[in-house]
Amino acid sequence: MRIARIADQSRTILHGRPTEETGLYEELTGSWGSGFRGTGRTVRAARLLAPLDPSAVYAIGLNYRDHAAETGAPVPSYPVLFMKNPRAVTGPGAPVLLPRRLRSDEVDYEAELAVVLARDCRNATRATALGHVAGFTCANDVSARDWQRQRSGHQWCRAKSFDTFCPLGPWVVTPDEMPDPLHVRIASRLNGKIMQESNTAQMIFDVPALLEFLSADTTLPAGAVILTGTPHGVGMARQPPVWLQPGDTIAVDIAGIGTLENPVAEGA
Repeated sequence: MRIARIADQSRTILHGRPTEETGLYEELTGSWGSGFRGTGRTVRAARLLAPLDPSAVYAIGLNYRDHAAETGAPVPSYPVLFMKNPRAVTGPGAPVLLPRRLRSDEVDYEAELAVVLARDCRNATRATALGHVAGFTCANDVSARDWQRQRSGHQWCRAKSFDTFCPLGPWVVTPDEMPDPLHVRIASRLNGKIMQESNTAQMIFDVPALLEFLSADTTLPAGAVILTGTPHGVGMARQPPVWLQPGDTIAVDIAGIGTLENPVAEGA
């Protein structure tokens, strides 16, 4: 099932399953923990929102071998963990705002597969890890590289937690409709041009390995989102570098999920 979160014409927020008609959704009842069921009632979306408000956002750096190589970093022995402020989450079609109070002129894109947890997860094993997963969605781990590399003492949270720096969507696809998330195409497009193109099979640590590592002696809360890393082709590794500019459109494509597209605009 594809589970979207929408605002209807009266601005009521609800979950819905997309129908064959663009903008029309079957209303769903339920939750990420118990699962969702169709009600048979259709509603027209005035706005497509991020598919959830996460309880936490965990993110993994340097998790594709080709991305580690393009940045000149060694392949890590353990997953490289950082966190993003959940308030950085934004939805499909919403603008990515370039920071201007703490100005950044080096804002970059990162296409990523995101995992949504259905229930609390602690001490998962590789065999049990995927049983905690409610589904998968597209993510863009937007990053202010100047703040990441020169201004944050080698800590990444500031550079990756500005408002709108975590687009998610367009919906969550449940595991039964995406039985092999470990072997899917992932790409990003900037103004229609492919910038990144790879396969999740190229991850250094796949989804079960990440859940096993992250949940060891640690409770990952229900409703958490885990960003699983980005492949090669990011803007900072290009010659010359490519930074997001006002008026750009950045899109993330993942096979079996769809496309997450966001315009880029000046921050206030």
